[in-house]
Amino acid sequence: MAVRILVAEDDPKQAQLIRIYLEREGHGVQVVSDGRSAIEQARASSPHLIVLDVMMPVVDGLDVCRILRADSDVPILLLTARATENDMLLGLDLGADDYLTKPYSPRELTARVRALLRRAKVVPAKPTVLTVGDVEVDTARFEVRVAGRPVPVTAKEFGILEVLAGEPGRVFTRTEIIDRAFAYDSDVLARTVDAHIMNLRRKLEEEPSRPRYLETVHGRGYRLAEPPA
Repeated sequence: MAVRILVAEDDPKQAQLIRIYLEREGHGVQVVSDGRSAIEQARASSPHLIVLDVMMPVVDGLDVCRILRADSDVPILLLTARATENDMLLGLDLGADDYLTKPYSPRELTARVRALLRRAKVVPAKPTVLTVGDVEVDTARFEVRVAGRPVPVTAKEFGILEVLAGEPGRVFTRTEIIDRAFAYDSDVLARTVDAHIMNLRRKLEEEPSRPRYLETVHGRGYRLAEPPA
C-alpha cells in the first residue's frame, strides 16, 4: 500500500526538500501552500499523514490542526519556528501528534514520519526475523546469524543489516543507509558506512574480498544479495 502524505508548507524550497526526502522513502507526496488548501485537500484525499507548517497564510497551521482534528484522526506532524514550551504544548493540545522546531534535519523529519506511521499502524509491522538466504537478522533479540551461526555485531552494524535485509536485492546509497539506520545520529558520515560494511564482511563472509552477501554496486552503494533461485 502506497502511503499518501500531505505537506502544507508555504516556503517553496522547504516544501521541495520535504517532498524529496519523503519520496525517497517511497511515499506519495502532495504539497499545498496555504491553510485553506490544506483543509480542502485533507478532506478530499484522506492522506495517511499530514506534515503541517504552523506559520501559513490564509489559515494558520494551528487552526488547520484544530479543524481537521474535529473530524479526523489522521497523524499530524507540526513544523514550527515557535520554540517556546507553551507554543509546543498548544500544538499538542490542539491535536498534533508530534512537532519539529525549525531549523530541523530532513533526516529527523523522515524518522518522525516513520514513527508516526508505525504508531498509526499505516505501515505494517516488520517481521521480527528478516531472513535472506543464510543470513538472519533477528530484530527482537538483536541477533545476527549466518547459516545458524551467531555473529556478534555492533549497534551500527546491526542497523545497516536491518535496512539491507528489509529489502534484499535493492541497492541502497550511503545516504539512504544513514537516513534509515541512523536518522537521529548526526555523527554518522557517508564514508563511515564503508568502514561498517568492511567490518560486517569480515564477520559474515567466508572470503571478505569476494563477498557472497554484502555486495558493492559501484557508483551506487550496497545491497544484501538475494539467494539464487
